[in-house]
Amino acid sequence: MKALLGLACLVSLRAAATRNEEEQEKPDAGKQPNFVFIITDDQDLLLDSLEYQPLLKRHITDQGTTFSKHYCTISICCPSRVSLLTGRAAHNTNVTDVNAPYGGYTKFLAEGWNDNYLPVWLQQAGYNTYYTGKLMNGHSTTTYNKPFPAGWTGTNFFLDPATYIYYNVTMQRNQDAPKAYPGEYSTDLVTAASLVFLDEAISEGKPFFVGVAPIGPHSETIKGQFNPAVPADRHKDLFPGLKAPRTANFNPDTASGASWIKTLQKLNQTVVDYLDEFYRLRILSLQAVDELVDSIVRRLEESPEVLENTYIIYTTDNGFHVGQHRLAPGKTCPIEEDLNIPFIVRGPGVEKGKTVSVPTSHTDIAPTIFELAGIPLQDDFDGLPMPITKAQQEAVKEYKTEHVNIEFWGRSIPEGGFPGDGSGVVDGSGVNNTYKSLRVISEGYDLAYTVWCSNEHELYEMKSDPGQMVNLYETSNRGNSSIYGWEAQKLVSRLDALLLTLKTCKGASCRRPWSALHPKGDVLSLEQAMDPKFDKFYAEDQNKVSFSACVGGYITDYEGAVGSKPFSGEYYGIPRQARWEDWT
Repeated sequence: MKALLGLACLVSLRAAATRNEEEQEKPDAGKQPNFVFIITDDQDLLLDSLEYQPLLKRHITDQGTTFSKHYCTISICCPSRVSLLTGRAAHNTNVTDVNAPYGGYTKFLAEGWNDNYLPVWLQQAGYNTYYTGKLMNGHSTTTYNKPFPAGWTGTNFFLDPATYIYYNVTMQRNQDAPKAYPGEYSTDLVTAASLVFLDEAISEGKPFFVGVAPIGPHSETIKGQFNPAVPADRHKDLFPGLKAPRTANFNPDTASGASWIKTLQKLNQTVVDYLDEFYRLRILSLQAVDELVDSIVRRLEESPEVLENTYIIYTTDNGFHVGQHRLAPGKTCPIEEDLNIPFIVRGPGVEKGKTVSVPTSHTDIAPTIFELAGIPLQDDFDGLPMPITKAQQEAVKEYKTEHVNIEFWGRSIPEGGFPGDGSGVVDGSGVNNTYKSLRVISEGYDLAYTVWCSNEHELYEMKSDPGQMVNLYETSNRGNSSIYGWEAQKLVSRLDALLLTLKTCKGASCRRPWSALHPKGDVLSLEQAMDPKFDKFYAEDQNKVSFSACVGGYITDYEGAVGSKPFSGEYYGIPRQARWEDWT
C-alpha cells in the first residue's frame, strides 16, 4: 500500500468549531511547542519513494497528517530552501539560483536574509534552534564564516564542495573549523548530530527547533558532475531489479510538453536501463533517511512529555523526475513530479492517519510554524498557516484556497552520466528553462498553466491527465474547445491574469490574488471569475504574461507587464458570507 501523499496550507482564520474542540486541538496554553523539521534533498512524491520508507510511515505518516497537494514554489534546492525559511516567494527573496550571481549563500547574505529568517525569528520568540546537514548551496569551506549563518544555538553543517559526497562529506560544528569525514556515511553523521542536539535541547528545558537535513536522495555531485545517489554499504544490495515507475508520461511514444522538452527524442533501452538503476540507487539512499526518522522518534519517546508537545515535520526541498517526458533525471521543470512533494506532520492536535488535499506550498511553512508557536504573523509573508489541526481543517471543507504560484529562472540541470546523443544529457549543462507557472486546484477543477520565456504556453486538466500529456492550450483558441464546461479561451484569460498577479505579488496579493484583481470582493475563486460579465475585462482590458528574453535570474525588464489591472466595472455586491479565499 502506497504511503499517503503530502498536503496542506493556510489559514489564520480560526475554525468555526466549538470551544471544546479548539481546546482539544491546541497545545497546552502558555507552553510553546517544539519542532523537529526533517528536510530531504530532491525527494519525489509521485514516483513512490515514500512507499520504501516503512519507518517514516510507522512513526509519522500513521501518527500524523499527510498533505497530498503540497508544492515547492521553485523546483531547485537553494531558492526553495530560502523561500521555505522566509515565507516569501523566490521573486521576493531574489534568491533564484544555486550559484552566484543569482543565488547561493552569498546571494542570501547580500539580500539581507541572514538577519531576517526563521531561526532568527524563533530565537526572538524564546526558542533554542539547532540545525544539522545541508543548509543551502554555496555555504562552503570558504564562505561558512563570512559571516556564520545567524539565528542558531547549535549547528553542524555540511559544507560545499563536499556536501553531496556521501562517503567524504565536510562538516562544520558551531564556529569550529571545517572537518572532513572520509569513509563515514553522511546520513549517519546527520543522524548522530541530530541526536546530540535533541539531547541538548531537551536538557535546556526551553522550546526548541531542530532542523535535520540529510542529502539523500540527491545525486552524488563532484565538480559539477551529477552521478547516481550512493546508498550506505549496508543497503546497497536491497531491492534488486527495482525499476523506475512506468508512469503514463514515462518515455512516451509521442513527444510531450513545450519548449525544449518537446524536442527530446525517445530514450533507447540502454538509457532506460540506466534510469532504472538511477532510480533504484535513489531509493536505496533513502533507507538511511528512514533509519534517521526512526532514531529521532525513538529518542523523543524516551521523553514522552517532550514528544507530546513536539511537531515532527517531514518534507523535501523539491521533487524529481526520472524519464518522464523523455527527460534525463532531474528537477527544475514545470511538471508535477518536480513540484508536488511530500509534506507530513505529526504533533499536538494533529489527526492520525489523515490525508488532506488543500493545495499548499513551501511559502506556507514559516507562517505555519509561527501559528503553532503562537508568534504573530508577519504582514509581508507571502504564505499563510496550513490547516494542521482538525479544527482548522473543518474550516476549509467548504471554502478553501485554490492557487499555488510556481516560478523558475535559468538553465535546466539534467543529471546522470549516460551518453548525450539525443537520448540523454551527459554533463548537466541544460538550456534556459525560465518559466512562470500556476496550479489552480479545487474539488471541481485541477489545472496547470505555464508560460515559458519563449512565450510558449501549456495548459493541462490534471484530473484526467495527471501526466500532462495533452497540452490543451494548443487547441484553446478553437471556438468549440471547452474545459469543465467553460470556453477554453475564456478560461485561459482568467488563468493568465491570475498568473500575472502572482508573478510579481507581495504579501497580501500573494495570499489573496483574486482580491487584487477584484478589490471590491465579489470574486474569490476561479469559478466566480468565469462569470460572463468579466469576459471583456479578462480578454481585452488585462495585460498578458510575456517575456522579451530568456535570462538567468529575476530581471523584471525582461518579464513583460508588471502586475495586473484591477477590475473597475459595475459593482455586483459581495458574497453573503466570508469565504476561505478571503485569506488565501
